[in-house]
Amino acid sequence: MNRSLAAIAAALLLSTAHAQTTITFWHSMEGVEDAVVELVDAYHAAQDEVRVDVRYVGSYPEAQTRLVAAFGTGNEPTLFQAEIGFFPRLVGDGAVQDLADLAATLPEDVVADFYPGLWGYGEFDGARYGLPWNASTPVMYYNADALRQAGVAPPATWDAFAAAAAELTTRAAQGAMFVGDSWLFEMMVLSRGGVLALDDGTPNLDGPEAIEALTMLHELARSRQLAFYGAAESTPAILSFVRTRNLMTFASIANWPDVRRFSVGFELAAAPVPMEDGGRVPLGGAQLVVMRGSNEAQRLAAFDFWRFLVEPANLARWVEASYYIPVRRSAIPLLEDFYAADPNRAAALTQLELAVPRPRIPQFDAWRRLIDDALERTLRGNQSPQASLAEAQRRALEER
Repeated sequence: MNRSLAAIAAALLLSTAHAQTTITFWHSMEGVEDAVVELVDAYHAAQDEVRVDVRYVGSYPEAQTRLVAAFGTGNEPTLFQAEIGFFPRLVGDGAVQDLADLAATLPEDVVADFYPGLWGYGEFDGARYGLPWNASTPVMYYNADALRQAGVAPPATWDAFAAAAAELTTRAAQGAMFVGDSWLFEMMVLSRGGVLALDDGTPNLDGPEAIEALTMLHELARSRQLAFYGAAESTPAILSFVRTRNLMTFASIANWPDVRRFSVGFELAAAPVPMEDGGRVPLGGAQLVVMRGSNEAQRLAAFDFWRFLVEPANLARWVEASYYIPVRRSAIPLLEDFYAADPNRAAALTQLELAVPRPRIPQFDAWRRLIDDALERTLRGNQSPQASLAEAQRRALEER
């Protein structure tokens, strides 16, 4: 990889600080924390102008709470891993720095190498606030033994999914399971061709595709063909799946290593999510951002560290450890053996060209909670899908 930008950054750092620059990097990669530390160590070995103080600060929600508490205290990090739905709020609050001038120094072929949806998500009105690193899409996890025994093919459409859930349900197991997370519900809406936010920023939480998706979940749950877990119940949901109490579910491809580790009693498989004509999938993961309290030397150092992280060889190491999808096309050839060794690993990769960013609206972070509440009211309560989503839409319009 051409390190010309690193040389420029190092020169600038030396001219402005005349000393080694230290940056703090807060992340939420608990399961692959060792891999993050290894990348930081490799960066340190490659240069001596910048030191990275890397810290795991909890899950995405925990990290967000900790970051907000650090605002104005002088304790906020230089570089923060902002979950993709939280990222627009940071931009809207003016909490992060514009990196457009640094991004403009990237060679054109490097910019073109990033998948457009991943690169474009970090831009707002000509400014660049986010830098892609860890990215994912949802995939369908399924018990391959159970589907094979029942003669059921992995469903490729939502009608086929509902039929498969019914066919697979027995006294011992429910055919499907759904975790009431807004990202997974967004997947159900987008894959039908719908959206949760219109181009002008208006919420569309009760659009026809959203009603269709929640109605399907409601009917399957009422028929005891689908188990529902709330957004905060991901651990019991995973345990239920690996104990074969349900046989199909959805999660990020980054969850594959953990789910596979506990799926010892059956063959685990992954497939692209069911898709209708014109359907898409939402991107997940995070954007790396430089916090507004960082000085110029730290800003340059953070950008240089990100450049190191997204070099193709380093991305390949990261993908092999984390199972996130590569954010640059040039990393794919380096991962051929990795994907060939287990085709399930490529389930998210095959739908990457259909992946689109989540709504870049500051209020969407709050709307996600409204979606979670609507799922709870319908799938655990007695409210109809139409009424639950209409209530979510009304509240979203009030908060806009």
